[in-house]
Amino acid sequence: MLSKGSVVTPFKEVAKAFSHKPPMVSMSDDYGVVKHNGEVTGFLYVISDAAPGDVVEMPGTDSTHWVIQRDMEVEFLGELPISDPPLLTEEEIAELRKDRPDGQTGFVSS
Repeated sequence: MLSKGSVVTPFKEVAKAFSHKPPMVSMSDDYGVVKHNGEVTGFLYVISDAAPGDVVEMPGTDSTHWVIQRDMEVEFLGELPISDPPLLTEEEIAELRKDRPDGQTGFVSS
């Protein structure tokens, strides 16, 4: 079960990246190419019983993240190795951090 208020995404690669609990994620404009720097094994699920109104877009996320409005059943799809999707390289992390001089990490989209 997924609890009301949980955040979900319709983009598989985005979901896979966030399953690894990364401090930093990089995405292509179409969200098809995603990289992360998470360090834990991920678990991928799909909502199996969504109906209109069950999810509401989270403001400021360009439709990548949605908040569920009720407890919902999920189906377990599988365990993901840390390298799925690919990890950010040290060079990519340094490049992304150049735009964040305060040292904060978080959602970064190109």
